[in-house]
Amino acid sequence: MSTTESRTGVPVLRYLPGLLLLAAVGILGTFAQNGLRSVGKATGVALPDIEYVLWAILIGLLIRNVIGLPALFRPGVASYEFWLKTGIVLLGARFVLGDLAKLGGFSLGIILIDMAVATVVILLVGKAFGLGGKLSTLLAIGTSICGVSAIIAGRGAIDADDEDSGYAIAAILALGAVALFSFPAIGHLLHLSDTQFGLWAGLAVDNTAETTATGAAYSAQAQQVAVAVKNTRNALIGLVVLGYAAYWSTRGGRSVATTLGGRAAFVWRTFPKFVLGFIAVSALATAGVFAKADVTSLGNLSKWAFLLCFAGVGLNFDLRELARAGLRPLIVAALGLVVVAGCSLGLVLLTSGLLT
Repeated sequence: MSTTESRTGVPVLRYLPGLLLLAAVGILGTFAQNGLRSVGKATGVALPDIEYVLWAILIGLLIRNVIGLPALFRPGVASYEFWLKTGIVLLGARFVLGDLAKLGGFSLGIILIDMAVATVVILLVGKAFGLGGKLSTLLAIGTSICGVSAIIAGRGAIDADDEDSGYAIAAILALGAVALFSFPAIGHLLHLSDTQFGLWAGLAVDNTAETTATGAAYSAQAQQVAVAVKNTRNALIGLVVLGYAAYWSTRGGRSVATTLGGRAAFVWRTFPKFVLGFIAVSALATAGVFAKADVTSLGNLSKWAFLLCFAGVGLNFDLRELARAGLRPLIVAALGLVVVAGCSLGLVLLTSGLLT
């Protein structure tokens, strides 16, 4: 029993210090954005308009890697993924099912192309760099589907060791950070619309948290599109991991269920349930359950949840873990990201007119 639990008798209080830190970092990020805007207006200098999303992540990153994160704050800070999922579910109120189905159906074809490209590139480059087959597989799963969550699901399915999964997670997180800071700049340089950028971020950025943050760094509309597209990718995780598990089971890896019921149970176990929450809230919005004021309130709650999430992204990113992973997994994943980003951007530019 922890000290906090024994003193208070309320285990949930052990999350409070970390939650307060998440809120403080997120709010400080908004102050940084507004402060820089004010300085630019007061001085007449054209300063860059850096979104609070990037400020919150940078501040969290500095705290984690310069000051350190005491154990007292870690339970609350680790809850950032809960806030990410909560924000995504609440964001469903801004979609009607018809638009969601159109967007998801449109993106599905591109996702399948990206998945095939990412898988081939990662496996070939991984072999060229001498990576083990299971490490290359984890990198391919993380790049093509949904980052860390897919890697964790894949680790158990193919019986990969902790070292391989640690390397893969470190590489995917590092590249998510690179995409977070580079994609918005590229999007503005190419004059992408909010919808085009949201499609691109949802298709090309690996981890759900970084996808959400990348979209938000561009615009609120881009964030909504990115989340919807990313949820389509996330929904495929069970089927993709099942396929890899079946492949590795023939090569001495962990066996996978052969019955239809066993395969269905495996897919359900690995399926990200928050995607269903997102669709359920969208269904309620489509049915007219929410008044306009309700949608606004849910949107504001979603922003607060994302604020905590973005602060947590930086506070959970340990550069020492990346250094321990070495360069080879990072290079392989980086080449995969470049190819997938270029492929998906080209497809978005060619086909995004179909959504209008």
